[in-house]
Amino acid sequence: MTKDVIAANKDKFIELLQSTGRKGINEAISVLEELGFFSAPASTRFHLAYEGGLLEHSLGVCRIALMVRKQVLLVRPELEPQIPVESVILTTLLHDVCKAEVYKRTIKHRKNERGFWEDYEGYDVDYSDFPVGHGEKSVIVLLQSGLELTKEEILAIRWHMSAWDLPFQSYELMGSLNAAREKTPLLGILQAADGLSANVLETK
Repeated sequence: MTKDVIAANKDKFIELLQSTGRKGINEAISVLEELGFFSAPASTRFHLAYEGGLLEHSLGVCRIALMVRKQVLLVRPELEPQIPVESVILTTLLHDVCKAEVYKRTIKHRKNERGFWEDYEGYDVDYSDFPVGHGEKSVIVLLQSGLELTKEEILAIRWHMSAWDLPFQSYELMGSLNAAREKTPLLGILQAADGLSANVLETK
């Protein structure tokens, strides 16, 4: 991805966040800048594993979620107060803040198309700086930045990984996940958009 594309994506990302008018949003953007969010990859090898990939993924999830919200409201218009546009924007753009500053560049090895091993620059993950979990870390970093989040937004970001983020399939945490699903449709929209972006839009 070129520097110009990353810069354009960053401008769009910031524009969308600021459109919410949420208290603390500019402080949160400053924290993202400090963490290297805008240049981080989205993964080590699964999707958008290159500079600016996390930013691209977040924008993709937001775009899909806004479309999903629109379609949901055609069927269930009474849900509109529970899934405000600003909540969809905030949760989708910020759900993976936890991935900022955890990817470290390293030299990896792979076989090329001729079957010979070659070195290439890739990413490893280092969670040692703040090892509190995936969704939890995003919520904590955002709240510590001064961003105001509703309970529903916190639940959506915390549980966006669904059961993939349950340690040893904990019954207690499974109960919390199910309760979160029942409490807000925002969680379902974020989970659906996250999966569609990573597994459909971002595949080669």
